Amino acid sequence: MKPIKLIVGLGNPGGEYEDTRHNAGFWFVDRLARRAGATLRAEKNWNAFVGKGQLGNSPVWLMQPQTFMNRSGVSVSGIASFYKITPEEILVAHDELDFLPGVVKFKKGGSSGGHNGLKDIDARIGGRDYWRLRIGIGHPRSLALNQQVVDFVLHRPSRTHQDEIDRAIDDAIDVMDDFVRGDGDKAVAKLHAR
Repeated sequence: MKPIKLIVGLGNPGGEYEDTRHNAGFWFVDRLARRAGATLRAEKNWNAFVGKGQLGNSPVWLMQPQTFMNRSGVSVSGIASFYKITPEEILVAHDELDFLPGVVKFKKGGSSGGHNGLKDIDARIGGRDYWRLRIGIGHPRSLALNQQVVDFVLHRPSRTHQDEIDRAIDDAIDVMDDFVRGDGDKAVAKLHAR
């Protein structure tokens, strides 16, 4: 595995979305930035908050696109093209309906699973060969909620579910030094063993 040069957290900009499930990727990058010593600042060229930090003695860019979810690829392709970052050197953190709150897993490539942020990234960077950090938020059906998916992802989780998501994010952050260095097998084994 190649070392990771860019970590992107997906979400929607604006205070009304800040605490909603769809912003789990933003929550991850916010916490990771503290760990990496990075300050996220508005970068007009890429319509994103961007910062540079260090993880596992490796420099890494952190990004939160501010384009709204379904245009996330605009920001990702912009910075990747400018710094000549290949898809294999990118990790995208996002909310995952197929996992219950508290579950977090790495995945390389594969389908977008209907996730509009991933769909746009796929289209704009020319493929799916990037890494993902899938942060479980649950699905209305698996949580026995009578709610449409669109409505569900744009609402905040219960306190219990938020605590479980936060713990999963912390678990993922604990293995990021290994992951960014390119020691993916070690990071995946540590994370999936939790």
